[in-house]
Amino acid sequence: MSVGPTGRIAVDAMGGDLGPAEVVAAVKLATQKYPRLDPITLVGDQAVLEPLIAHAGLKLGARLSIHHASEVVTMDDKPLMALKKKKDSSMVRAIELVKNGEASVVVSCGNTGALMAAGTLRLRTMEGIARPALAAVVPREGGHFILIDAGANPEAKPEHLVHNAILGSHYCRVMLGVESPRVGLMTIGTEDGKGNALITETNDLLRRTGDIINYQGPMEGFHVFAEHVDVVVCDGFVGNIMLKSWESLVKFFSGMLREELQSNPMRAAGALLSKGAFEALKDRINPERYGGAPLLGLKGNILKAHGSSSRRAIKSAILAASQIIKADMNHRIEADIARVNEVLNGPTLLPPV
Repeated sequence: MSVGPTGRIAVDAMGGDLGPAEVVAAVKLATQKYPRLDPITLVGDQAVLEPLIAHAGLKLGARLSIHHASEVVTMDDKPLMALKKKKDSSMVRAIELVKNGEASVVVSCGNTGALMAAGTLRLRTMEGIARPALAAVVPREGGHFILIDAGANPEAKPEHLVHNAILGSHYCRVMLGVESPRVGLMTIGTEDGKGNALITETNDLLRRTGDIINYQGPMEGFHVFAEHVDVVVCDGFVGNIMLKSWESLVKFFSGMLREELQSNPMRAAGALLSKGAFEALKDRINPERYGGAPLLGLKGNILKAHGSSSRRAIKSAILAASQIIKADMNHRIEADIARVNEVLNGPTLLPPV
């Protein structure tokens, strides 16, 4: 991966469960792997961050800076109340850096609801898009796919899901290198009429998009992890359940496999001989590999990492943020949104909801 200094990454250093020390450690890992990584601004309490940076052997300067913020949005804070009462929080200040053009993307492990609310209120959605969506990279047979929406908009309308298809397709091009991503609509059956009213109407709209979206049709749950599509479209309610179920299954099967392999000396010896294969499998299915999910559809870039993200996961999120900067994805998304809205509704863009 070639990474160049084309923008600045604002990292919310205070919002994660593991604290700012883990974030600083992630920055060290990222800059060690890519010395010419985009400049990074750590947003948080300067008195806390400076000694952590010094202890990690990092130096403040043009490529690593601190933007002081005196408050922290916690996981227990109510999103809108946090935005009103904690205007000097590291999360809000990081988003404002993007809004003011001082950074190109925000990376945060903080409160998901607060991050989505702050991003939507401060940055606003792109022209023609009513709701943003979270996109997650998930492993499947032969590679990975993009799951969208992974939790931002649980009460979607058909036009929101059509927009999700465009957002997911562009993110798939950036993260997975797929030139013409195949898009599938998640439902309970591929026959006509299967699924609720939302799915039926969305399916009809997607079939009208022509060459704007490479739509493959409805898909069922057992298609998800096979090599059928590159982008799985759903509402945020379904997507969040799918994502968390997959992540919990990864942990469950990993723990069960470890337990079985250690149950007797013969199995343990076999596991030792197969260590390379197990490590490769672990890396392939590890949710930390891509680090986070971008909140797409805003006039600015936000990448949401898990609250409990380790330094490796945060490092992956920082590297993904750099790829988003380089791709200049938002301009291309806006062009396709305008095209699809014209196809679906004529020359008038879909009104905000």
